[in-house]
Amino acid sequence: MGNPSSFSSGKAFDSNTSSTLNAEANTPAQKRALSYASTIKQLFDEIQRSKMPADRILANYFREHKKHGSKDRKVIRESLFSLFRWWGWFQQLGAQQEQQEPAIYFASLSASALLEAHAWQDIANAWHELSQSPIDYQQAQALAVESLDDKLTLMQHLFPAAKFKPQDLLPEWFWQVCPIDAAQQIQLIEAMSSRPPIWGRAQGISSHDAAVQLQAIGIDASYDHYFSDAINLGSKSMNLNEIALYKDGKIEIQDLASQVIGQICAPEPEAHWWDACSGAGGKTLQLRSLMLAQAADNQTPSVGSIISSDIRSNALEELTKRAQRAHFNGISVARWKSDALPVPADHFDGVLVDAPCSCTGTWRRNPDMRWLDDIEAVTDKAALQLDILSRSSRAVKAGGVLVYATCSLSPLENQDVVKAFLQQHPEFTLTPIRHPFTGEQTEMLTIWPFEANSDGMFVAKMHRNT
Repeated sequence: MGNPSSFSSGKAFDSNTSSTLNAEANTPAQKRALSYASTIKQLFDEIQRSKMPADRILANYFREHKKHGSKDRKVIRESLFSLFRWWGWFQQLGAQQEQQEPAIYFASLSASALLEAHAWQDIANAWHELSQSPIDYQQAQALAVESLDDKLTLMQHLFPAAKFKPQDLLPEWFWQVCPIDAAQQIQLIEAMSSRPPIWGRAQGISSHDAAVQLQAIGIDASYDHYFSDAINLGSKSMNLNEIALYKDGKIEIQDLASQVIGQICAPEPEAHWWDACSGAGGKTLQLRSLMLAQAADNQTPSVGSIISSDIRSNALEELTKRAQRAHFNGISVARWKSDALPVPADHFDGVLVDAPCSCTGTWRRNPDMRWLDDIEAVTDKAALQLDILSRSSRAVKAGGVLVYATCSLSPLENQDVVKAFLQQHPEFTLTPIRHPFTGEQTEMLTIWPFEANSDGMFVAKMHRNT
């Protein structure tokens, strides 16, 4: 299926001005709708042209265009992501030759608002009018959109000449590198077609107390989700820098699937760990928080430590800031500067390798990436992942553990890499893992987005025998 380059003929819209959309706005609502549509299309084009993440393009746009109020930002942001989320269906509309490109674009915007029950139905209705669709909008608005089947029915109602199927909502190449059974396939599609909640993690405070304080300021927070420190923060966007708990380092934003990794590492309070691909330190902070929480429960000091490494100095700088905000000691950084280990060999009780990957498990949050990437995003990673895992394994001491993780859903980046590593390194053996959401025992764990309303994640835990 490839990159999103147009709504029909392969020529992208030039949406620098509303007139290029070739539509006449006759009412105030239509004028507002046309203005929104032009901005959204400009952003859509820039994303597909640059192949930069949509959230980054959007942040840059809002930074440069401060005229937009909170409602404008919400309409633009959510409509843009909706276009990408349902793009697998919208790109089928190009086969309807009786419609012109601008009409298909307006119809797609209107349909996305109906599919996700957006609050700005006046704007969505105006988009519908600009598309000149013969379908009655109020009748379409009355249709249910609770399930994926409901949404499919709505699309067929809006576009009777087109043919849609659920599998179209993910690129065709994805199914080649992520084969799953038919029942899971539909569950995965349904999950990928919805927005996950914002997950957080309490540190230095109970999740109950954190949730109560967050609820007091209007955040739909809840706790008791699989892990004692996990907090569900709902789906509404929020300004973290205005939240005292965040500014004081008492909560960190971390998806529930990502939290699984630290829970499987299960670091002891006195252990010494190396986070070999730390990025900005989300899992480093989780490991240290788990160490400190266990020490507090045991009423003993935590003398353990974590060294965090990455090739990017700016990521390590951000990690240091986050550790300081959390008032965590015992964390230091050692940047990868070459292929040589930046830490001592045969030294650590535990090593975590959260390897670079295709990030297919995060497509719920980043629906644009499923259309900007191609199959090489998956197939070209395994050699690098195996190399990083092999080099990092040298830092594990005898009797220590090695944890390999990705946010990919493909066996090519996951099980296949671990199997290749174990063939080359017989001193390591797999440690069985209990699935935190189903309770099942497994050798290697894949967290599917539909299992606990989270992202997708893979993790394998190995023990060094000698």
